Amino acid sequence: MPIIKSAKKRVKTAKKATIRNSKSKRSLKSALKIFAKSPSAKSHRDAQSQLDKAAKKGLVHKNKAARLKKKAAARAKAAGVKPAKAVKKAAPAKKAAPKKTAAKKPAANAAKAAKSPAKKK
Repeated sequence: MPIIKSAKKRVKTAKKATIRNSKSKRSLKSALKIFAKSPSAKSHRDAQSQLDKAAKKGLVHKNKAARLKKKAAARAKAAGVKPAKAVKKAAPAKKAAPKKTAAKKPAANAAKAAKSPAKKK
């Protein structure tokens, strides 16, 4: 058992991370198994999403995630699953703001000359 306060804290945080990582790994495995059992567009999309999340969190190496995604895509193609198109949400139309007329500014040189104090001789 650690004696130093920071080491005690690391034990606690490591325990939390272990639980969080095991849940993420479990959801990844289940998504891959569901896809392997019955390949469909939805299960394929879910499996790829879980692989991306796992790679981003560092649970799976990015190259391994890419390899598994490639393998899943090959299985989907062999099963005749067509990839679902990503549905983009339409952005709400914004009303055009009325154009503002720009006020004319005085010439830069004239403004500087008026502001600068006169030199003493």
